[in-house]
Amino acid sequence: MIDNSKHASSFRDPSGYIFTEEGVIKRAIFPIYFKQYNALTTSGFFDSLFKNKLLIPHREITKTEDKIVIQPENIPFITYPYEWSFNMYKEAALLTLKLQKYSLEKGFSLKDATAFNVTFHDGKAVFIDTLSFDFYQENTPWRAYKQFITHFLGPLVLAHYHGAQSLKLMSNFIDGIPIKMLASMLPFKTKMNPFLYANIHLLAKFEDKHNEDYKGESKASALSKKGQLNIIQSLYDYIKKLTLKEHSEWGNYYDKTNYSTDAFVEKSTIIDTWIENVQAKTLIDVGGNDGTFVRKINSELKQALVCDIDNNAVDFNYKAIKENKESFITPFVLNVLNPSAAIGFQNKERDSFINRMKDFAPDVTLALAVIHHMSLSGNVTFEMSAQFFASFSKYLVIEFPKRNDSWVQRLLSSKVDFKDHFDWYTLENFESAYAIYFEVLEKKPITNSERVMYLLKPKHVK
Repeated sequence: MIDNSKHASSFRDPSGYIFTEEGVIKRAIFPIYFKQYNALTTSGFFDSLFKNKLLIPHREITKTEDKIVIQPENIPFITYPYEWSFNMYKEAALLTLKLQKYSLEKGFSLKDATAFNVTFHDGKAVFIDTLSFDFYQENTPWRAYKQFITHFLGPLVLAHYHGAQSLKLMSNFIDGIPIKMLASMLPFKTKMNPFLYANIHLLAKFEDKHNEDYKGESKASALSKKGQLNIIQSLYDYIKKLTLKEHSEWGNYYDKTNYSTDAFVEKSTIIDTWIENVQAKTLIDVGGNDGTFVRKINSELKQALVCDIDNNAVDFNYKAIKENKESFITPFVLNVLNPSAAIGFQNKERDSFINRMKDFAPDVTLALAVIHHMSLSGNVTFEMSAQFFASFSKYLVIEFPKRNDSWVQRLLSSKVDFKDHFDWYTLENFESAYAIYFEVLEKKPITNSERVMYLLKPKHVK
């Protein structure tokens, strides 16, 4: 029996909705979509997408005259478009185009192309909206074309010209970045580019013309299937070639580390030993750069989330995931000083990072060389960061760089006249503040360094 726990984000599609039953995510399908669902199922369309890992697999639970209920494969942690690195975003866009091309070839079409229909699972992008597929109607254009531009092409082109931070705009525009805004933010020279002129600038002009048609007298345009396939291919080819122009100091972070090779190995060994001791199967590495320390853990992990503020580091991590065919690591971009908020209608359509972390409930949180950035760059007190980590951590492995550490000194020097305002940044104050929320299970200084490792367990102090 279906309970009343309908997901707050599942109200836009009249074909069905997502709900939770005894902690399990399920999808209800209404009779209005039965014809499409049955055709997609009996034709082998769904099975083909499952086999090629393009669409999240599901199994049918119940089928009545009023409702079909399916249960999709569980995804431990959902990431959103504004948390993807540039190349992750590209993969999500290319996946959507692949699906539309395949759909057209089989007599179907995607009725929407929102970036929120994609997430990352088992080391790759996967489409998660089973009800997005509809029957193709002859000589009709792709109804989701404009949505694809505002959700995928536009953000990626902005990132190409202005940097990966442009992708964060999606957190403000859950329905896609407006076409006129996209056009206005692009350099003038893009109007000379036939592809960008046709797919963004001309589209913005058409939108103005359409807005002036308050009587609704504009006629729908016709487009052959071949014409639509040509557009899909041109979008695919352009996006595939897109690159970022920006670089960062974090991409080669471990080449510039301020402790020796022996200290690096010792740190890795400490982490590996503690992970094994607490028998952790899931973890999150906050500020995990390119996932280096997660990969040095010998224990078998079911799921490892690795987030970092730097797009290039996350891209580097994602590239390694693809090359190594790793299915247990999920990378994403996150500023720990400003984690993703809940957005959408009633702030409930997309969950906040904090709420998702509480649901994910990792066995271990790694916070390696991140506390000094939180404290000295973000002015976050030790007690505040302790409360933050205690809110979702079963165990916390945290590395504390002492005041004489070169990276700490670098951050303090940047404070200039306000350097003395951070006299509180000491090992003693750190231990005192964290003792409010955690008990210390182990403490180990890293040899020949100014860093100390801690294994902590929350006291569940609110």
